[in-house]
Amino acid sequence: MLSDIKVTGGEISQEEIQAYIDYLEEKNGRKLSSLSIETDGEYVNLNYKLSAVPFERIRRITGYLVGTMDRWNDAKVSEEADRVKHSTASSEMEKVC
Repeated sequence: MLSDIKVTGGEISQEEIQAYIDYLEEKNGRKLSSLSIETDGEYVNLNYKLSAVPFERIRRITGYLVGTMDRWNDAKVSEEADRVKHSTASSEMEKVC
């Protein structure tokens, strides 16, 4: 269960709180990091924050999409070290002008 839950405006049962959590997590496909429930009679306002999505940078190196090169064998590491790194067009134009 979430540790950061705030309920204002009235009392809500634990079953109802858990139902809101389940609904929001299913709707968004991610876990919640916090939830604020404001009650106003029969209406409920839900303010929530989702947990962070892990992000890994992916680059194209020697024709392969990779995140890291830590699992490459020696031949592939050597190929990456020997590749020609191209300059940008703007830096080439500066040399000409």
